[in-house]
Amino acid sequence: MLKVMHPAANSPTPTSQWEDLTQITTPGVVEWTNIKTQLDLILLALEALTGIGSEAMLAAAIDLGLESKVPDRVALWRLRQSNPMRKGQGGRKKLDVEEARSLVLITCHLAKQNQELIRRAVSLLEQVAESDREPHQTELLGDYIDEFCNTYQERMEEEVPTAIDSLTNLALKLLIDLLFYSGPGGHRRLWLALIDRSTNF
Repeated sequence: MLKVMHPAANSPTPTSQWEDLTQITTPGVVEWTNIKTQLDLILLALEALTGIGSEAMLAAAIDLGLESKVPDRVALWRLRQSNPMRKGQGGRKKLDVEEARSLVLITCHLAKQNQELIRRAVSLLEQVAESDREPHQTELLGDYIDEFCNTYQERMEEEVPTAIDSLTNLALKLLIDLLFYSGPGGHRRLWLALIDRSTNF
């Protein structure tokens, strides 16, 4: 049975959030490839659920005072393309610590803005799990899973295509993660999760 503890609202200011992240140990070089991949997938899940795009991400950067680090669509695209799983050769492979922190804060800011929708989706997931139904049988989760899987397949370069069941499980896991990143201290949770999972991704 799926049980998810729901975080409450409220969060510190953008400045104190940035300071929170700077006080956490910086990941080592060997971990960055996985961190870049995880960040991009979390944003992909948020996009698939909410329908937001680059405009919302750039607006979040302005809200957080991060426009110098993520100034425009091209810069944002290059940061997303730093995910080594991405198709295409136009992006760069480097993502520095400050840029990664910026993407973490932007992700959590957008997750908080869409917290009601995220909560609704997770509650629905709990309900279908309790009644032994498939998530695809509900409109909200079905649309989210389809959008996530389609976008993943469009954007990611894979020698062997990932099975739909595996992509569905990844989408649902990221959905639950988003709930925790939308609450108080979500930026710390996400940053620590990135570091913790980077060696096991």
